Amino acid sequence: MTTALSKVEISYIRSSLLSAPPLRADGRSPEDFRPIAVETGVAPLANGSARVSIGEPCTGREKEAEGAGGGTEVVAAVKLEVDGVGEDKEGGKVVCNVSCSPAAYPHLSSPALDDLQSDLTSVLGSVLSHPSLCPKNLVIVPGQKAWALRLDTIIFADAGNVLDYPMMACRAALVDTRVPSTRSVEYRAPGKRNEVPDDIMDVDEGRNGPSSLLETREPSRVVDFELADYWDEGGVLEARDAWPVCVTLNMLPTMHLLDATSQEESAIPLRLHAMFAFPGGKPTLHGMRMAVLLKNAEKYARNMWTGLEAKLAEEEARRSIKAREKFYGRRRR
Repeated sequence: MTTALSKVEISYIRSSLLSAPPLRADGRSPEDFRPIAVETGVAPLANGSARVSIGEPCTGREKEAEGAGGGTEVVAAVKLEVDGVGEDKEGGKVVCNVSCSPAAYPHLSSPALDDLQSDLTSVLGSVLSHPSLCPKNLVIVPGQKAWALRLDTIIFADAGNVLDYPMMACRAALVDTRVPSTRSVEYRAPGKRNEVPDDIMDVDEGRNGPSSLLETREPSRVVDFELADYWDEGGVLEARDAWPVCVTLNMLPTMHLLDATSQEESAIPLRLHAMFAFPGGKPTLHGMRMAVLLKNAEKYARNMWTGLEAKLAEEEARRSIKAREKFYGRRRR
């Protein structure tokens, strides 16, 4: 969210950026991001979650006093719910929602805050909720039941670049998501005892009684499911490398810069948002606003993608070590 600046302040920021070499208030080069921290598994009750933060968050007068200080903090969480689907569809969907903490935007009225939340929800939803990105393993019973993936994102602090970081938090939460293992339940009429696959539970007359209304169902038809009693938390979402990241290019006549602060965003109103994924190393553009500078955006998105993958690998290793220490600690007791 941009910060109100005077014409003198805007002129000073622009002239500093257009100087040789370009000067930014925090000493970064135009293509540098602020230090980014990524943590997964921050919401124990969610199927997947992540926090992305930059520096120490601050709001209100504290943010204005520190200029380039403070940071952006975003938390994204995934919750899977059983959803009915039509007979002509396999099912599965992704629903996005973005909420903004009033403490992060004390200068905004309630209607303005609602508009900001709606705009961010629309941008993220137009990309992440697209049917082409819907994981196949959200289907539970084809044509009948599937998982509805609810992706909720909360912005706790905003120090600029409030689209790149929510998108990064969303991708980290989706990578962290585990889909519960399920087992199909098949009802059979009395006397129909054909061979049943190991992963399907057969409910026959011995469990429902000879007078059960389920006798009229066709044999070998999967009509329900149950959660498999496995020790693990389920499987990962399919096509994990298809979830994109976003890179915002803030443009001036002769240059552009990345990861703009709130003050820089106020001085540079022209921006390009590009959403890239790199399945198999091949760039795939999932969405954009303003069709210029895409080549540079692809390069920066690849760098962001590589960095986030490394942080997620470190986070997964850290959580594995922590889980082992907790397990052996209990055994010693």
